[in-house]
Amino acid sequence: MSALLTEAAALLPELQTLRRSLHADPEVGLDLPRTQARVLDALEGLDLEVSTGVGTTSVVAVLRGTHPDKPANAPSVILRGDMDALPVDELTDEPFKSVNGAMHACGHDLHTAGLVGAARLLHAHRGDLAGDVVLMFQPGEEGWNGASVMIAEGVLDAAGSRAIAAFGAHVHMGARGVVSTKPGTLQAGSNVLHITIHGRGGHGSQPQSAVDPVPALAELVTALQNMVSRRINAFDPIALSVTQLKAGEAVNVIPASASLGATVRTLSQESLDIVRTQSKQLARGIAEAHGCTAEVDFAVQYPVTINDEAETAWTLDEVRGLLGPDRVEVSAQPIMPSEDFSFVLQEVPGTYMMLGAKRTDVPEERQGDNHSPFVVFDDSVLGDQAALLAHLAIERLRSAVSAHDVAEVAPAV
Repeated sequence: MSALLTEAAALLPELQTLRRSLHADPEVGLDLPRTQARVLDALEGLDLEVSTGVGTTSVVAVLRGTHPDKPANAPSVILRGDMDALPVDELTDEPFKSVNGAMHACGHDLHTAGLVGAARLLHAHRGDLAGDVVLMFQPGEEGWNGASVMIAEGVLDAAGSRAIAAFGAHVHMGARGVVSTKPGTLQAGSNVLHITIHGRGGHGSQPQSAVDPVPALAELVTALQNMVSRRINAFDPIALSVTQLKAGEAVNVIPASASLGATVRTLSQESLDIVRTQSKQLARGIAEAHGCTAEVDFAVQYPVTINDEAETAWTLDEVRGLLGPDRVEVSAQPIMPSEDFSFVLQEVPGTYMMLGAKRTDVPEERQGDNHSPFVVFDDSVLGDQAALLAHLAIERLRSAVSAHDVAEVAPAV
């Protein structure tokens, strides 16, 4: 077993305590003051250059390597952990469950604690770092675009120059401790569709005197599902889920308008263009057929998450070397959830990974998937998560400096 894995195993109880305190007191969005305070406390005593965000309660910590071969213009890498929760009432049986109306239903409490663990490991191995590491503790991943806020505030250049690589890991309901990823497109882009059908309100007993938007909206929900299954290439799929329906307040009143909200996940620019155009055509056509009008707002939220081909091939080899080949899977296809780490990967080559954290001691009927009020994660993976991130940082900087040295001494041709 590598030294990092052994040291991470010793850190595990401390990381689990941090994770569970975060889980019991989750915060939503860009403003996470209590979470930020816990992270700052957990980093106290480490030799880090720490700064906090202005537009969000982020934490950026730069760890300077002290390897004797570290060049003057040393490279840096980014390790990222998101910190925010979801507005979900927790329904698990965990003794540290949240009771404040929010929940770490996507595992960001593990991401935060795992990154703290990586910081501790890397601090102990500063002499192995041939460059610098930027620790990116990010609020606002769940629809708030916290990554872009941190990018605007300079996280990609926090060590003094643009990072050469970026890495992150996200827990999911896969086999415990198994890392999965793939080169190229890993996760879908996220988009938000809002449609309001405008009619003319009236008394519920006299529909002939009104223009009822509700039947038009109901027809539109079905039409949107048919659009995805009948007009979209099955090999470039779209996931469209209508998640909000709103119409009226009084049961005896035909409302003047009715609206829906939907999340739309796409894997390419082509599918994005198609669903944006055709959803508008459908809404306006159906509304007109009912004597109504349609107001359509299609907003691009997060782009597709695309892993760099070369970085990911290198990452897969390194993870196999650290954890063993039986703990690594190359994903066969992209997955439809989205991720604002995609904004980082648009600027810095890197790799995003999934880390299995499925519990085996909880009955299947009491488990949910990410974003479920029943989801429970196995936080014994925190040691492996910390060691994985630390290992990638050490080895990526080592390989960068070695390549630079080779380039320096290569003869001219």
